[in-house]
Amino acid sequence: MSWLDTLLQGVLLGGLYALFAAGLSLVFGIMRLVNLAHGDLIVLAAFLILVLVSFLGLNPFLAALIAAPLMFAAGWSLQYHLLNRTLGKDILPPLLVTFGLSIVIQNGLLEGFTADSRRISAGALETASVQFGGISAGLMPLLTFASAVLVIVALNQLIYRTELGRAFRATSDDVVTASLMGIRPNSIFAIATGLAMMIVTVAALYLGMRANFDPTAGPARLIYAFEAVIIGGLGSLWGTLAGGVILGIAQTMGAAINPEWQILAGHIAFLIVLLFRPRGLFPRAVD
Repeated sequence: MSWLDTLLQGVLLGGLYALFAAGLSLVFGIMRLVNLAHGDLIVLAAFLILVLVSFLGLNPFLAALIAAPLMFAAGWSLQYHLLNRTLGKDILPPLLVTFGLSIVIQNGLLEGFTADSRRISAGALETASVQFGGISAGLMPLLTFASAVLVIVALNQLIYRTELGRAFRATSDDVVTASLMGIRPNSIFAIATGLAMMIVTVAALYLGMRANFDPTAGPARLIYAFEAVIIGGLGSLWGTLAGGVILGIAQTMGAAINPEWQILAGHIAFLIVLLFRPRGLFPRAVD
């Protein structure tokens, strides 16, 4: 039963990693943009939710609902006015710009909130659990995993069943042809990044309620997101969920053997997948 419990906890942890990675996967699938500031944007959203909870006394979920459109606007503006200028055949400019953005966000948060670690209080939800036979699962991890599945389902419905989704796929396939058909790629890319920032807000909500965070926590979140995306396959949303679950199971299994092996076990699983499937388990572009 202990190993079944460890497996379940790993699957649920994978839901959090899938939330970290979903926005990154969406942006890469549509515009082939690797955002090195993605982890720091998650932390920024967590601090935004924390401010709304602390100063306005809001419930964390209500605070996230308010933060989501603000993050959408920030993502839209960032992509439209800055990152669109870096897109092209050369992948170096967006890497350099987003790396610089990462440093700016970290230092800005350090100035505003100091280096102290923070946490978003969720009250009784933090300790609530559900029994499955002889196995106990926390309600918070279950909500996290359910949210990850809902986000993936919603993104797939958006991409494959809406006019905006058709525009996403068209610009992903051929920017020039899409432009000739009346689509404005710069606006489409900005909307995609805005949606990614809304997903980031969901990830930040559960990050803040489940663990402590500080202004320098972004790079670690970025690594987990990258590993989940690459394990699942670049551009595959369901693959991102699978990648997060594999990473989560590897970490919890490693921690069960030796607590010091938790992070290492996840990295080893990532390297094993890369060794045998360099393009990931379910490689697929958003098309």
